[in-house]
Amino acid sequence: MYYDVTLPLTRDMMAEAGKEQEIVLKGHMGTHFDVMDKEFPLSYCVLPAVLFDVTSVPADREITAEDIDTSLLRKGCFAGFCSGFSERVPYGSRAYHKEHPQLSYDLIDLLLDCGVSLIAVDFAGLRRGKEHTPADQRCADRGAFVIENLYGMSRVPKDVTALTAYTFPIRLIGSSGLPCRVVLGSD
Repeated sequence: MYYDVTLPLTRDMMAEAGKEQEIVLKGHMGTHFDVMDKEFPLSYCVLPAVLFDVTSVPADREITAEDIDTSLLRKGCFAGFCSGFSERVPYGSRAYHKEHPQLSYDLIDLLLDCGVSLIAVDFAGLRRGKEHTPADQRCADRGAFVIENLYGMSRVPKDVTALTAYTFPIRLIGSSGLPCRVVLGSD
């Protein structure tokens, strides 16, 4: 079974994003990788995946290592965080960019120490505001990339134990973001 967890973009959404042309030209529209100043390795296109349901984490606190089963983390995996945020809050809205969940720095460091290759979230970034870009750079500097704005991860059944993430970025040279399609497959 396959689950497309890419944020669906409408013409209206693209037109609205076009007003922020600088962001769009840098590849940060819809579902995308934040690659910063690194090159995306083709070996990351197909990875074993684990999804963490963080829908019960209160909105007024960060997502921490205590909220997930860290024993599931493996070197070279895709670690997805399903908060349901992108399904509740309109993409591109002020609330979408300013009030989304955040991963704690301790959790980000744990993911990096475990050797996770892709950290995927169904919201606008690992951190908000001025902390957004440094968090992305911290990951890229350690060989991990962030995928933002996934959508519909809640459709993946909770009892699926073997998942594979298929991620295919557009080949934009010199861009800090790469629009992509993300599909999760189960056996």
